[in-house]
This record gives sequence, structure tokens and C-alpha cells, in this order.
Amino acid sequence: MKTLLILLALISPLSAAEVGQASPKLSTLVGGKIPDTAGKVVVIDFWASWCAPCKASFPALNRLHDKYAAKGVVIIGVGVDDDPAKHTAFVNKTGAKFPTVHDANKKAAAVFSPPAMPTTYIIDRKGVIRHVHQGFKGAKTEAAYAAEIEALLK
Repeated sequence: MKTLLILLALISPLSAAEVGQASPKLSTLVGGKIPDTAGKVVVIDFWASWCAPCKASFPALNRLHDKYAAKGVVIIGVGVDDDPAKHTAFVNKTGAKFPTVHDANKKAAAVFSPPAMPTTYIIDRKGVIRHVHQGFKGAKTEAAYAAEIEALLK
């Protein structure tokens, strides 16, 4: 029984970041420079270099950054690769226009507990998680992000 409880604790987090909850403070969890997010709509995207949908999502995130950064939207990519070189190579290859950080110690991943790669959290100006997206399905997902961002900017 004790082994089962330990196993369950390892595979199911006690408190994952969910819609309606205050977003965990990313700046306290990862190294690297996190932009000021106070009073802004924030998009936090967890990704890994080995994840094909993650590669497909970066052009969409770049377009969203171009369209909404001046309107008060901050997009932050959180890479969970073990190897820092793979993290850096992915960021360089995808040409990320938004800030990215390497969650080398998996502290942010442990607190947010993304269920898949990529997982994207869209957070309102008050710091409350309003939307969580698992995976990336091209234009459909990008359109959903844009609609949700637009609604939160109003």
C-alpha cells in the first residue's frame, strides 16, 4: 500500500495549475529573465525540443507576440529539456521572438504540472488562469488563443 501511495504521488500532482486558480509565480520557479507581467495578459507555453507539436506552435506564438505585445500581452516559453544545449538549439532554430526560459530543475513544471507537451496557460490581467490548452493543432489552436487573448484584453 505504501508503494502505491508513493507511486500515485509521483504520477499525480497534489495541486496542478488549473482554470480559475491564481497562476503560480513563474519568476520564483525558473532561472532567466522573466519580463514584468503585472497587469498584463500572460501566455505561458511549456515545451520540449523533442516535441513535434511544440515545433509547430512556435511560429503561431511568434505571430501572437507580434500582434499583441504592444497591447499588453506577454508570452513566455518554458523549455523542460534536460540538456541546456537542446533547449538553446530549439530556441535558435524556431526564432522565438518572445522570452524563453529553461526550466532546468523542473520546478515550474512540477508546480504547473503540464499534462502534455506543449501545454499553454492563458492568464488574465489579475493573474488568474483562464484557459489551459493541451497540445497544438495548428490554425485551430492559434485562432482559439487569439480569441481568448482578445477577450481578456477587453
